[in-house]
Amino acid sequence: MGYTLVYTQVLEFLPYLIKGAWISLQIAILAFFGGMFFGLILATVRTFGNNISNKIVICYVTFFTNTPQLVQIYFLFFALPEFGILLSPYIAVLLGMTLNAAAYLCEIQRAGFLSIRQNELDAAKTLNFSLFQQVKYVILPHIMRVLFPPLSNHYIIMTLGTSMAAIFGVEELTGRAFNINSETFRSVEIFSITALIYIVITFIATFLLAIIGRYFFKAKIRIIQ
Repeated sequence: MGYTLVYTQVLEFLPYLIKGAWISLQIAILAFFGGMFFGLILATVRTFGNNISNKIVICYVTFFTNTPQLVQIYFLFFALPEFGILLSPYIAVLLGMTLNAAAYLCEIQRAGFLSIRQNELDAAKTLNFSLFQQVKYVILPHIMRVLFPPLSNHYIIMTLGTSMAAIFGVEELTGRAFNINSETFRSVEIFSITALIYIVITFIATFLLAIIGRYFFKAKIRIIQ
């Protein structure tokens, strides 16, 4: 075991890794908000839809929450070309993560709908609140306060999950770490720096989300888990 740590040989690649981290953030942000939008539609159908539409949503959620996300992206990238649909690695990963997130965020947002107390709505009606006032002052604040912590946690998980994009040749943070490692063979140095960048990204994201949650929605989020 004569391995000697030589970080000076890999520090020159730090800007290259940081650019990869930016691509990781792009994928995570786009997939999260896309998943939240489609998840909101699914949650609305799941809560207020008829029996048929409800069963369709249940099947969708069951499939995407009980199969590996990596397999889902493999299908989009390798199976769809058999039907004439060609997706770039970036689009395949982004679409796969979005569809997967929609299933999980559907259940999270549905839980927010179901957590509203009927007596709060009854009190708002007693005070002659309009529907807009009920949504603004009763429903929305309650839902956001309840949902913000689990939504924030899911975003952090998705940010770390972007590393699977490297398997498909996307040059995000992990993909660029692979490239540098194949050139320098300094595995310990490269992947320890990569891990540190992930830690910094998630810590900053958690810190910002905690501030936003506490200031705007009075939600309690731990900065250090």
